[in-house]
Amino acid sequence: MTPGRGSPAGDDADEGAGGLLSPPYRALVVGLLAIVTCGAFEAMAVTTAMPVVAAELGGQGSYGLAFSLFLTASMAATAAAGPWCDARGARPALLTGLALMFSGLVLGGAATDFGLFTLGRMVSGLGAGSMIVAVYVVIGQALPSVLQPVMFGWFSAAWVVPSLVGPYVSGLLAQHVSWRWPFLGVAPIVLVAVALVWPRVRSLGLPAAPEGGGHDGRRRALRGAALACGVGAAQWALVSAADPGSNLRSDAPALLAAVGVAGAALAVLSVPRLILAGTWVARRGLPAVMAVRGLITFAFFGSEAFIPLILVNRYGLEPSIAGLALTGGALGWTAGSFAQARSWLPRRLYLVLGPAAVGACLAAVALSVGTQTSPWAIALCWFVAGAGMGLSMSTTSVLTLELSDAAERGRNSASLQLADMLGGVIGTAGAGTLYAHMLDSGSAPGAAGFALIAAVLSVPALFGALAGVRAHAPSSADQEARRA
Repeated sequence: MTPGRGSPAGDDADEGAGGLLSPPYRALVVGLLAIVTCGAFEAMAVTTAMPVVAAELGGQGSYGLAFSLFLTASMAATAAAGPWCDARGARPALLTGLALMFSGLVLGGAATDFGLFTLGRMVSGLGAGSMIVAVYVVIGQALPSVLQPVMFGWFSAAWVVPSLVGPYVSGLLAQHVSWRWPFLGVAPIVLVAVALVWPRVRSLGLPAAPEGGGHDGRRRALRGAALACGVGAAQWALVSAADPGSNLRSDAPALLAAVGVAGAALAVLSVPRLILAGTWVARRGLPAVMAVRGLITFAFFGSEAFIPLILVNRYGLEPSIAGLALTGGALGWTAGSFAQARSWLPRRLYLVLGPAAVGACLAAVALSVGTQTSPWAIALCWFVAGAGMGLSMSTTSVLTLELSDAAERGRNSASLQLADMLGGVIGTAGAGTLYAHMLDSGSAPGAAGFALIAAVLSVPALFGALAGVRAHAPSSADQEARRA
């Protein structure tokens, strides 16, 4: 996506002299930070509140869908928003994303059954995917290049406070007031963000015409939408077939099977053109980096959805206390990110150590749950797993740029983000389906069931460590053999 005509990034030294909070940029910067903070708080809050939401709305069987369909919708919106911003500028995508985010928060917070709540999560996901792409384009157009790295640093900081206090505050609200307030309370802040950013965004020029007419971008958007639709249909069919409370499970099993097969086929046909060739087999070099990214998000985000549920259902902790485990994971992630930035070890070694730490910690969670060890052991495991993610995620981003030619960095970065999202979707959907299969008795699974979920999810992380061994540039002989 190219900064547009009329971008104020011309005289960077002069225009950036006053900093991000100088009068020309202050309202825009505060509004963008509010957008990111809202998204961060909502992401952290929903995981903590979900055990209460599922119990009150009868959504135990569809528990995983509230997470996976959010990610699926976000994946579809991300694929579509890039070409849209290239063609029309950031304004339509940003306003649409904010409107969808607001609508999704209100719909989720006011839901009277779990189906409506899940629909609200999907709408929020569409908003989040559209909004984050537009925010990046706005930064490219509205801020001089000298201030853009500072803005991205502030974005990282905007995640810190929600990560530290979001789970605890959400748990307190769900426990003592209502689970609805983490959603309804964030919605007005979205409106404030719109009011702050819109005057500045409205004055931005149109984007420069994409090279090649933008046909490739439109094809990629259609493939991304097809992938998201296929993945969404497949996971809905799988969870519905497993959910003991689903009428379709007994009334229309053939329909569920047909939707599941069609969705899986659509996803399989769509994904090869979107993800770098060789990713599925962790081919040496950049494809192995992509494989690491997808495998660790598969394991981590699939598990994260169930950590508060384990602590609430199996250990009887209050939601606010259970949420502190997520805070520990966020602190571990920050520590891991700091460690990789210091380059204390060869960078590619982090792609072995990080996934191995995630896999080992999930195996330890399975053992702790199965033997009813102290819940603080699970919290400690989650802190170390977060550190493993911090080591891995930033390293995959750096290596993607390092191993890409200049002309391929945009496409390869998009492939990395798609591998990230797809891993999270498959992980949460798979864990949710497994959880639904264990609800035949009508109650939450026992300790062995939760231990099984954690143990199964440790496997992709350990495969990620194996892929990390191959995440270095291929030799000249390998390259010549591949060309032949």
